[in-house]
Amino acid sequence: MGRSDMAPTSSHIRWAAAAALSSLVAACAPVGPNYLRPALQAPAQYRFVETATQGESLADAPWWQVFDDATLQALIREAIAHNLDLRVAVARLDEARARAGIARSFLFPQVDGTASYTLQQNTNNASEADEGVRQSGVYGAQLSWELDLFGRIRREHESAIAVMLATEQARRGVLVKLVSDVASNYFQIRELDLELEIARRTLQVNDETVTYFKNRLEGGVSNRLELDRTSANRAQTAAAIPDIEQRLAIVEEALSLLLGRLPGRIDRAPVNADAQAPPPIPPGLPASLLERRPDVVEAEQRLVAANADIGAAKALFFPRVSLTGFGGGISGDLTTVLGASGGVWTAGAALLQPVVQGGRLRYNLEAARARFDAAVAEYQQAALNGYREVANALISIQKLAEIRQRRAEGVAVLADATDLSRSRYESGLATYFEILEADQQLFQQQVLLAQARGSELQARADLYRALGGGWQQP
Repeated sequence: MGRSDMAPTSSHIRWAAAAALSSLVAACAPVGPNYLRPALQAPAQYRFVETATQGESLADAPWWQVFDDATLQALIREAIAHNLDLRVAVARLDEARARAGIARSFLFPQVDGTASYTLQQNTNNASEADEGVRQSGVYGAQLSWELDLFGRIRREHESAIAVMLATEQARRGVLVKLVSDVASNYFQIRELDLELEIARRTLQVNDETVTYFKNRLEGGVSNRLELDRTSANRAQTAAAIPDIEQRLAIVEEALSLLLGRLPGRIDRAPVNADAQAPPPIPPGLPASLLERRPDVVEAEQRLVAANADIGAAKALFFPRVSLTGFGGGISGDLTTVLGASGGVWTAGAALLQPVVQGGRLRYNLEAARARFDAAVAEYQQAALNGYREVANALISIQKLAEIRQRRAEGVAVLADATDLSRSRYESGLATYFEILEADQQLFQQQVLLAQARGSELQARADLYRALGGGWQQP
């Protein structure tokens, strides 16, 4: 009577056993605590926000909409494409992704191909050699699989995934900082451009004043003291120009480094001294900062990894169960190895239970818990630092706007004062000291106004970074 097609074979039994073991492993929950985000108290709204906080945030807009300047947009795109710090961050992310794949690979059986060939000749006590040489060869596939009954490998994989996500946030953080740094340096360049234009324009006025007093001296209606004082004032203005040019070149070199360029000049349009002040910007809700800022999200992912490491450390206290197997061919002659004069297979299971480790496992668990406590503190610190940076940027924007308004009023008044001083001098109602003083004060106030404008724009770039904006790619 033949065997029924429905009768179970040894192959069916082995596959069923493997499936049952896989189900058993999947059903066993990993030991250790599951991650729970620590409670963080967030302010109802940011400090120094006069109006009610809205859900909309400046950071929700991509940088090419926030920084509405064609030259600046081109510089940011170039920096994203060529910045070396960003390239390093991308490479580190690739490494972390690969390491997560390595950690995941331990969840699956390992199969290795193996082959061996031996020659053996025996001799007796009488030193009579056995002329026959025995040959044997074995080849086949070897299987090993650690059953993750207590979740050690799964916790290690969870930790590796969290580290990979943290590295992704670190890359995003580099991108956020890069956009902000390019914008900040660009605004500083524009500020120095304006200072340089003011200095050159003032120098031209000083040249006219020197010529005016020189003509008066040659006409006999003035004296050498007036000419010397006006010439000294002109020299002081002229000395400011190379100082501004030096600072301008240094900032251009810094921006070139961000762009991945050799040091050189940054091409840009002529400066516009009458540019309108940027409109008010909404900061958004403080609670959203925890989800938007890359450094805060990175700190939380490292906290997730530290939590998973505790579970992996606890799992080391439990037994390790491994399955092994081998299947292949055996031959007694080199010429018939591939023909296989016989077959062989083995299967087995092993259990390893730590007994005495000198306290190693306990100390390892304590170290994992200490790293988790440190990660909690770092996460809380990152959140608090985020709130602080936003508050600093908001107050800076507000106060710099007030300073800019006062400086603009001062420039308008002093510009009128310079005209009046010249009219009064020509009418004999004032001395040349009024002209010198008015020119000097106007020049200083114009430079301070340019600096206030530049600082206000830089503060807005700082706020955009502090809010976690700038990482969106077109």
